[in-house]
Amino acid sequence: MISEQEYPFNLRSIRPISAKRKRVQRGNQLVEVSLIFLPLCALLFGLFDFSVAIFMRATMQSAVREGVRYAVTYETMPAMCQDASIKQVVKNSSAGFLSAAEHDAKIKVRYFAPTNLTTELTGAGSNSPGNVVEIGIEGYSWSWIAPLWRSASPFVINVYAADRMEGLAGAANPPCR
Repeated sequence: MISEQEYPFNLRSIRPISAKRKRVQRGNQLVEVSLIFLPLCALLFGLFDFSVAIFMRATMQSAVREGVRYAVTYETMPAMCQDASIKQVVKNSSAGFLSAAEHDAKIKVRYFAPTNLTTELTGAGSNSPGNVVEIGIEGYSWSWIAPLWRSASPFVINVYAADRMEGLAGAANPPCR
C-alpha cells in the first residue's frame, strides 16, 4: 500500500476536467499545431528546393560531359553535322530538362586551339584533331518552389566540360560543324 508521504495527494480528490476548460484547450491545440506545422512545412519545402537544385546542376554537368565524350569521337547522327549531333546528345542526356526548343540556344559548342584557350575558333576546320572542344550549358534558370529566406530570383545554372579532340583514322577530314 502507498503511504501519503510517497504519494502526497489522493486520486479521489482529482476532479475531471470541465467542459468549459476542454473547449478552451481545444483552441490551444489548433494554435500549437499551426506553430509547429508551418515551420515544419517551410523546412521540408526548403529541403526539397535545395535537393532539386543540386540534382539539376549534377544532371546538367553529366549531360555536358556526355557531349564532350561524344564530340571527341567525331561521330555524327544521321543527316546532322557535328555541332548539332553534340547538342542532341546533351539534350538526350539532360533527363528532359533541356527538351524544350527554347533551351537549344543555351547549349554551346566551342572549339579552341590548344595553345590559346582564350580565343574561340570558328568556321570549317575548327574541329580539327588536337583542338580543344568545350561544351557548355549557359543561363539555364529554374525558379525556386518556396523562396523563403532567399530572394525570388531564379537559380541560374552554368556548367562546362572540355577535352582535346582525338585524331581521325587515316587522313580523314573532320565532319561538318
